[in-house]
Amino acid sequence: MATDLRFRIHFFNLADPRRAERSPYLFLDLIFIAVAATVAGAQDFGQIALFASKRKAWLARFCRLPVDEQGQTRTPCPDTFERLFKRLNPRHFARCLANWSAALAEGLGLAHIAIDGKALRGSADGALRALHLVSAWATANRLSLGCVACQEKSNEITAIPKLLQMLELEGALVSIDAMGTQRAIAKQIVEQGGDYVLPVKANQEGLQQDIQALFDRVVQEGFEGVRFDQFESEEHGHGRLERREYMVLYDLEGMVQKDRWEALAAVGLCMREREIDGKLTQEEHYFIGSRDMPAEGYGKALREHWGIENTCHWSLDVAFREDHSRVADRTAGVNLALIRRLALSLIKNHKGKGSVAQKRYAAAMDTDLLEMILGLR
Repeated sequence: MATDLRFRIHFFNLADPRRAERSPYLFLDLIFIAVAATVAGAQDFGQIALFASKRKAWLARFCRLPVDEQGQTRTPCPDTFERLFKRLNPRHFARCLANWSAALAEGLGLAHIAIDGKALRGSADGALRALHLVSAWATANRLSLGCVACQEKSNEITAIPKLLQMLELEGALVSIDAMGTQRAIAKQIVEQGGDYVLPVKANQEGLQQDIQALFDRVVQEGFEGVRFDQFESEEHGHGRLERREYMVLYDLEGMVQKDRWEALAAVGLCMREREIDGKLTQEEHYFIGSRDMPAEGYGKALREHWGIENTCHWSLDVAFREDHSRVADRTAGVNLALIRRLALSLIKNHKGKGSVAQKRYAAAMDTDLLEMILGLR
């Protein structure tokens, strides 16, 4: 049987970069093997090839594997995968994987999309800096929606618009860390049908001062005639007590920069108080948003933004050991990172019990489970 149609359809427009060379392995078969192997615990090209050699009979159900003169089924070696992933266009590949993630989320709706950067520290080699990726994560759906590579964190400003272009933002609320608080990015989100919530820090000093002045004036006037909303939350755990109070203003008259930000509808203040082992710390953070929604909604979005760190990046480092990846080639590194993010999404969306690491280990031993995670059943 050729690679399952439900897999193949997501990669219909992906060009095979090996056209100039002859290979006994079909392009999409190699992609399928890499995805299946990564779900089942493979971390690099060598382990992907090892998975293929140990699962010949199972793979033969979905792939057209060649047979040698003795009638033995052949499987790809590590170099075969490495050559392919060095040549595969990461941007086109990312779009295909985004289509697969969109299919997983079909009917669920992408209410909140968090965007954040992550460095693959193990990919640094001498003068070559670590590969840095900017990823999009659907917080409620627990889906990786795509990622784009950049040279380092300071280049995220140019990478974020490219990532946004790959996404369907209609009706979604997009959150980004302070690096992404840029007027052009806010405008792009709105033009693509989404809304934004963006933190305001020192990188937008004029905007920060403008919001501070607005809050000072409103407080001095006792909030008279001003539409605002408040929300408080309290969390306990691991010897820590954390309180957050959110205040959101919707009447923005008098803000100097109001019209500079596309569809700006609200500005907010988060006052956080944290107590750890009897030591109390207090912080204030400002933010802006294009959606007219209650303070509780903004508080939830800002809190859940870090789901990309706690659910996506943490899982990639702990379960997939991404920080230990030694792939120095930039193109191959990005493509492998895309495979890992798809594998994480597939595992997260499997309804069975167990951690990501447990499911990967189980999938390596149980092909029925592997098929369910891959959506082949």
